[in-house]
Amino acid sequence: MRQDVETVLFDLDGTLIDHFQCIYRCYCYAIEKLDLEPVTYETVRATVGGSVRVTMGRLLGQDLAEQGEGLFREHFNEIMLEDLHLLPGAEWLVKELKANNRQTAVFTNKHGENSRKILHHLGLEQYLDDIIGTYDTAWRKPEPEFTQYALERLGANPETTILVGDSPFDIDAAHAGGIRCYAVGTGSHDVDELKKCNPAAEGVYPDLLTFAEEFLNLVEPSQA
Repeated sequence: MRQDVETVLFDLDGTLIDHFQCIYRCYCYAIEKLDLEPVTYETVRATVGGSVRVTMGRLLGQDLAEQGEGLFREHFNEIMLEDLHLLPGAEWLVKELKANNRQTAVFTNKHGENSRKILHHLGLEQYLDDIIGTYDTAWRKPEPEFTQYALERLGANPETTILVGDSPFDIDAAHAGGIRCYAVGTGSHDVDELKKCNPAAEGVYPDLLTFAEEFLNLVEPSQA
């Protein structure tokens, strides 16, 4: 286990969990209620990022973003625990970090209250020191105040803190707070897209298991 990492912030969607099918169903619900043309799963998956309001703005236009978000949340509250899966290596890695006395937290643009419900349902909450999401503060990734808030809540040193995420929002949020970012291609952007980001992540990996082995020097037992 690397000695220069004491705190690990994890993004949620596309990093620790696959929730895209549920999210897509909620966007479809909102779009249908607004009597708009349907969008494909691929379009939504590629557009997600920056919170529901931001994504709605991209999909529907800013004039409908707030209304669309309200409809999204109406349906999401009913089905949030459906089509929900931990990504390979997620549970093992969070447990392993805790076993190595590292501080861990989820740092996400997903609604904070819903994130806590989801992680409790998945049994991951008990291994996390904190779960921080949107509407817990006035900020969201990549605003530097949001990253600073997370660091201060955890009492974390930026020099020994890293953020693991799946999108340019995560890379920007990390650098805005003076911390390193390591990206995984299991979410809204694949490895090739992540490698083209400017500014670049400090490392890009196909998945959490590869990141753990190649960067943290941790090997999941079944992979050994």
